[in-house]
This record gives sequence, C-alpha cells and structure tokens, in this order.
Amino acid sequence: MPALPQVACAVSRGSIDAVLPTRYAGTRKLRLNFELVGPADAPVVLVAGGISAHRHVAANAHNTDAGWAQGLLDAGRTLDPSALRVLAFDYVGADGSIDAPIDTTDQADAVALLLDALGIDVLAGYVGYSYGALVGLQLAVRHPQRLRKLVAVSGVHRPHPYAAAWRALQRKAVALGRLQCADEQGLSLARQFAMLSYRTPEEFAERFDAPPEVCNGQVRVAAEDYLDAAGAKFVARVSATAWLRLSESIDLHRVDPAQVGVPVSVIAVEGDRLVPMDDAVALIEGLNGRGRLRVLRSPYGHDAFLKETDRIDALLASELFAGKPPVSPTTISGVSA
Repeated sequence: MPALPQVACAVSRGSIDAVLPTRYAGTRKLRLNFELVGPADAPVVLVAGGISAHRHVAANAHNTDAGWAQGLLDAGRTLDPSALRVLAFDYVGADGSIDAPIDTTDQADAVALLLDALGIDVLAGYVGYSYGALVGLQLAVRHPQRLRKLVAVSGVHRPHPYAAAWRALQRKAVALGRLQCADEQGLSLARQFAMLSYRTPEEFAERFDAPPEVCNGQVRVAAEDYLDAAGAKFVARVSATAWLRLSESIDLHRVDPAQVGVPVSVIAVEGDRLVPMDDAVALIEGLNGRGRLRVLRSPYGHDAFLKETDRIDALLASELFAGKPPVSPTTISGVSA
C-alpha cells in the first residue's frame, strides 16, 4: 500500500481537562482530546464528522495513519493545512465514559471550552458533516461569537422521524446483543443496518447485483461480505456505550433556525435517506436569509461527504470563504502534548 501523503506543517495533538455542565448527565469532569494541524499564525477551521469520527482527520507528520476524511486535507485542497489550521476533537462521550444521554448542546459547549483552552478567539470557519453539522448548528446558536461561517453537510436542525426509527432499531440490536452476552455481535449488526441507511439502493444495485449463493445449506446474498466487514471494522474501534449514547444524541437534537447567529451554507445530498432534501429546505427557510443551499447528487447518499472528495472540496471552496482569503483571528499560544 503506498504511503499516505503527510502534511509538512506544525501538528499539536493533546488533551485539556474541562468541567462541563451537561444537559442530562450533570456536571462532568472531562478530558477533551484534540488535534490541530497548520501554521501557528493561520486562520482556524474546525472540522467535525459523524458520531464515529474523531480528532484525526487526515495523515500528518505526527500520525501517518489515514484519518476519517483522508483526502480532504491534501495539498491544494480548500482545507489544505499548509494554509489553514485545521482543528478536530473527539466528541464528548466518544470514549464510552458517559452512560447517560448526551446532547448536541453539550458538544457545542465543549467546543467553546476547547477554544478557550487553545487561545482561539474565533473560528474562521466550521465544517460539519452529519453529527458534526448538528454540533455546528448548536455552536452557532449558543456561541455565535466563536465562528464566522458554518458549512453544514448532511445535517439539519432536527432529526427526520424515518431516520430516528432506523437508529432506534439499531439500538435495539445492540440491546439484544447485550442480553445474549454478545455485545460485539449486536454492535456489528447495528452498524450493518446503518450502512444500508447511509448508502443508496442505486449503489447496491451497481456493486452487488450478483445471484445469491447457497453456503452450508443457507442462502447468502452478494452484499453480506461487505456488511460483515463493515461491522467487524466498526466494533474494533468503537465501544457499544459510546455508540448508543451518541446515536441517541442525534435524536435528541433540536435547533430553532431563527436563533442561528452566523451565515450558514447547507449542503444537501439528493438520495440522502437520513437527511431528506425537504428538511434542508426547511432549515434554509428558517434561517431567514442567512443561509444558502447547495445540492449534490451522488449514489453514495449520506456518505457522499466521505466518498466524493473532489466534489465536496469544490463546494467547500465556494462556500467556506466565498472565494475570499480567510482572515486570521487573534490567537495565543496553544496547548499541546
């Protein structure tokens, strides 16, 4: 396998200790893990992904492993960390330490605490995909002075009831696994259900249009190997408690678009079964002139952000700074480990 491109610029990777009053879980002492890549005097953009995303967005000189959005930070991209400081963090509860409801307001408040600790007055931009978009919307309501522009991809102001039903069934799969003392099998099955909601029937028709096989007296369809692999990869890095509580957090999410205090670009994907186009339009209408809608057609559905690197980069180029060079905010020395 060829080596992944490394970003030849400063990398700060560490943790801060914080006390966070949460909405449902009381006041918690937390350790917020972050990674910050880019020149010390460059403007800062926070990048946040789905509930299984983390602080390592892309390979860099400190950590050459592929990140969850590998490719979007390559040289020449909109998020090229030779020109920007790209900040990412591990979500509150991602380590499985909180077995109580977690709200997107908690995540937004944690971002504000992290910015305080790092000496970052204001983000030049915030790019949120899926759950990260929900957190960005909450940040734009609760701490609008901390960011200049929000790009919300495949995430809106409220969960769609159809998507919430999908997640409820996934959580029941995990609960059933626990009853059978088979936590990993339950979580794997939940992830496999999730993959069906992330992608589209069109993609499955193209990739898995092969006759079923009879194996050991049972019928096995063409997509099962793919789904099994996705489940196994997921359980190797995510705890059941973390996944359950962050899955619930999506369904608890509510934002009044009229209270969003910064300009927002909403990127919606045709065929996204979790965030339908109608909900993206409703968000734009509720923003009262502070929003702009861009539409992407992709066979990858909700996962388009992770698969359509060139097209997402082009959208970010036009939306994040509207063709203007970003302005570097005032910062003081950061925290590193």
